[in-house]
Amino acid sequence: MVESIVKQKSYNFALQVIKLCVQLRNAKHFEISSQLLRSGTSIGANVEEALAGQSRKDFFAKMSIASKEARETNYWLRLIKDAGFFDGQESQNLVEASEELIKILTSIVKTGNDIRQDVPKKTKNSKLRTQN
Repeated sequence: MVESIVKQKSYNFALQVIKLCVQLRNAKHFEISSQLLRSGTSIGANVEEALAGQSRKDFFAKMSIASKEARETNYWLRLIKDAGFFDGQESQNLVEASEELIKILTSIVKTGNDIRQDVPKKTKNSKLRTQN
């Protein structure tokens, strides 16, 4: 079975976020740690749900949520970095990893929107009647 790239990347990203949140809690930054933990682990959870979606619409809806969570996580990571909670490459690497996830998820969601644009919408009277 072929493994989903976004599934693996979002899972690995969540592991990195968890490690950072432990460091934040040790430094007594409880509130921002909680926000980051929720949004950073939610990305992968929504990707997992999307991959088990009951329909294409369900798949793209969950991927859209994952994309929004990735953007929120990117916000918290930039805030942590710019506030100077952590110096060094670790926080920058996480910001870049979140941006990569955003690009992947945005591409998936955009593809879904493009597909839906191509499908004709059903109207109230779209059933054809034939006479015998």
